[in-house]
Amino acid sequence: MFVKSRLITALAASAAVALVPSIALAQRQQQPTPEQRLDRLERQVQQMQRQVFPKGRPADTAGFADDPAATQSSVMTLDQRLDALEKQMADLVRASEDNGNRLRTVEGGLNQLKADEDQRISTLEQRMAEAAAAPPTTQPVETPPQPAPTTSKSKAPAPKPPVKKTADVSTAGEGGPATTTADAAPVSDPGEDAYSQGFHQWEAGQYDQAISTLKSFTQTYPNHPRISYANNLIGRALLDKGDARGAAQALLSNYRTNPSGARAQDSLYYLGQALMKLGQPGQACKAYAELDAVYGAKVRPDVKKLESDAKAQAQCS
Repeated sequence: MFVKSRLITALAASAAVALVPSIALAQRQQQPTPEQRLDRLERQVQQMQRQVFPKGRPADTAGFADDPAATQSSVMTLDQRLDALEKQMADLVRASEDNGNRLRTVEGGLNQLKADEDQRISTLEQRMAEAAAAPPTTQPVETPPQPAPTTSKSKAPAPKPPVKKTADVSTAGEGGPATTTADAAPVSDPGEDAYSQGFHQWEAGQYDQAISTLKSFTQTYPNHPRISYANNLIGRALLDKGDARGAAQALLSNYRTNPSGARAQDSLYYLGQALMKLGQPGQACKAYAELDAVYGAKVRPDVKKLESDAKAQAQCS
């Protein structure tokens, strides 16, 4: 019994002696210092970086070129560049708005100009349509060619014109001087003969032939004393054949190119008649008013009487 207890005690003592070194070793391995632990972690991280990033780049710049990490100076530079871009963008927007305003102004001016042109063209077309639709009927003053031959034949008797119609007085103005001059002028005056031929054609109602003859006369003898007569008679022939617009142009041209001509007054009067034929009494009144304003007391009595009747017909104020 005693021996057995001593044996057990010896075995326990030997076991305790055997366990002491292992416990000490375990304590040394299980309790590393913080520095050791940090070193071990750094080595593991470096080993992992070498495997993942062969070139040794840190994780925050991996996959890019050799761009450094963002710094405060680079952030400030980016802010400045963004500010500059915003300022340039604002300038571009402002310039675009200014250009837009200018374009709208130009477009408004062009639209106004187009509207004015369209209105003028529409007015002209309406007047031409009215002139074309107006029937070539009663013409109190435009019918002098029929009684005109009596005037040209009666060279000497001066007291007959007051007995005739007012239209005949104006017709005598065209033909009377021509026949009187024909009596006094030598036969060798081809200009006077050419004008007389056109006048007699107009008297006979051959308006196209008269216009052609008189135009040939004006081209051949531009300085002849009968130029004002011829141009005025061209306008009257156009008016008699129903071309009121062409007559108005010819009569107005005769007045403007030679206002001191012998038949400038007549051209103004017959211009008013052509405008009445075109359905423009207001413009006709302007022509009569210009006749009074330009010539005043110098207006011939026969023209003055015709003008008074024409003013009443146009209801001029």
